[in-house]
Amino acid sequence: MLTDADLRLPPFVPGMRIGLFGGSFDPPHAGHLAVSAVALRALRLDRVWWLVSPHNPLKPAAPADIAARIAAARQIITDRRIAATGIEAALGSVYTAETLRRLLPRLPGIHAVWLMGADSFAGFHRWRDWRTIAASLPIAVFNRPDWALPALSSPAALALSRSRLNESDAPALASLTPPAWTFLPSPSVNTSSTALRKTPRRRAS
Repeated sequence: MLTDADLRLPPFVPGMRIGLFGGSFDPPHAGHLAVSAVALRALRLDRVWWLVSPHNPLKPAAPADIAARIAAARQIITDRRIAATGIEAALGSVYTAETLRRLLPRLPGIHAVWLMGADSFAGFHRWRDWRTIAASLPIAVFNRPDWALPALSSPAALALSRSRLNESDAPALASLTPPAWTFLPSPSVNTSSTALRKTPRRRAS
């Protein structure tokens, strides 16, 4: 069961640079940690928040209980700059654009960046109101094996081509007026939540 702490925003102060990492996190894994670590370093962020979604409208199967996923995320997070929150459930939103429309006004003075994998960016043009998302905050796209070319040749990448920053300019991303985005070639994370869900658990001997 979700608690008030699960639904609360992590602490912040105006002026912070915060990466918003949305997803099912079903389950959370080392790949999520690797992306968060690169985001903190490459984008010069102060915090990364994992926005654990109640469900994903693009995935037919329902994820595990959100409280369990938040608890699992907190178990593997060791960096105090990274936090998991179920704020999306509190906002009552289904789609990312809706989440941002309700969340960003609650973050006065914050420089927010949306974090997403290259596999998600390859299909970004299928997200509801994706142009609104791109106009709401800068976006950082992180590489996944075999997904760099599909992501960088996707309809969204082509539509936003004039707004793309070089990797060397990534530290400035959080301060820019959207649309603005960059592609970071690392980490090239091979782990996926889908693969982990399909992996049989070993029985305790």
